[in-house]
Amino acid sequence: MTSSPRSKNAPLPGPVGFEAHDHAGCIQTALAAAEAHCAEHGLRFTPVRRKALEILLQEHRALGAYDMLDRLRDAGFGSQPPVAYRALEFLVDNGFAHKIERLNAFVACAHPGASHSPAFMICRDCDSVAETHSAPARGAIGDAARASGFQIERTVVEALGLCPACAGKDAHS
Repeated sequence: MTSSPRSKNAPLPGPVGFEAHDHAGCIQTALAAAEAHCAEHGLRFTPVRRKALEILLQEHRALGAYDMLDRLRDAGFGSQPPVAYRALEFLVDNGFAHKIERLNAFVACAHPGASHSPAFMICRDCDSVAETHSAPARGAIGDAARASGFQIERTVVEALGLCPACAGKDAHS
């Protein structure tokens, strides 16, 4: 999902998630970046946290906590819900994953290590998710917030529609 670590101020590329790419390569690159980030910041990248990130990276769709729990259990990491919730919380808190509010599910971050305000395009048919960047604090909502004295701390931008594959299926139906 990412090609290389980037500076916190470097411009972000366009949407990531719907296009064809070297999936195995992006998984390995993202896992290596997560390991390096954890080592640099003294964080414990435990086997269950690593496996949870690997599972998210294998999909370009959001996974719920119980889907994650099933996959972690199948990989030998236990069957209690806190196993999945703690791993997902760590990934979100450290910028390796995002929570998709609309689906109450999680997706790997396409731009780990970058300071960004993500926006998500969610396919209503297959639940695939593409991540792009938004700048809500610089747009109309930012203007309104500044005018009212409101300080934006976090925004969630989620667009619902059809991914290219599902839109193509609908067009041929």
